[in-house]
Amino acid sequence: MFCRPTEQRPEDPQETLFSLTYGVEAVIPVEVSLCSARVFGFTLAKKEQLMVKQLDSLEECREFVIIQLADYQQKVAWRYNKDVKKMEFSAGDLVLWKVVRNVWDVDSGKLASNWEGLYKVTAIAEAGAYYLEEMEERPLP
Repeated sequence: MFCRPTEQRPEDPQETLFSLTYGVEAVIPVEVSLCSARVFGFTLAKKEQLMVKQLDSLEECREFVIIQLADYQQKVAWRYNKDVKKMEFSAGDLVLWKVVRNVWDVDSGKLASNWEGLYKVTAIAEAGAYYLEEMEERPLP
């Protein structure tokens, strides 16, 4: 991810993946041997000043990335949950129980029923959890 400060300063170069990873700009060996403008204008004091400036903006960059990540996670969660229809039951309602694969009747093949029994809700345990009993009034574990 690129970290772009809220305000672009004209003296700051565009962030690159290398500079975000290692904290410095890359200089290729050809530039060193040919004494390019970047190498010619290099001074140790200026480098230290730029490093301090980068350290000062590091926390702002992290906060920006955290905000982006939280926004992305909210969008993914909304997209995932948008088709879910919440349904609540009350005591006395009749419900079916979805059959899971490990207790599926293998002899029936693909025509086996996806639901089993008819159960009665006796009480609400907590949000989304219920106590059930069979129609013969035997409670389910």
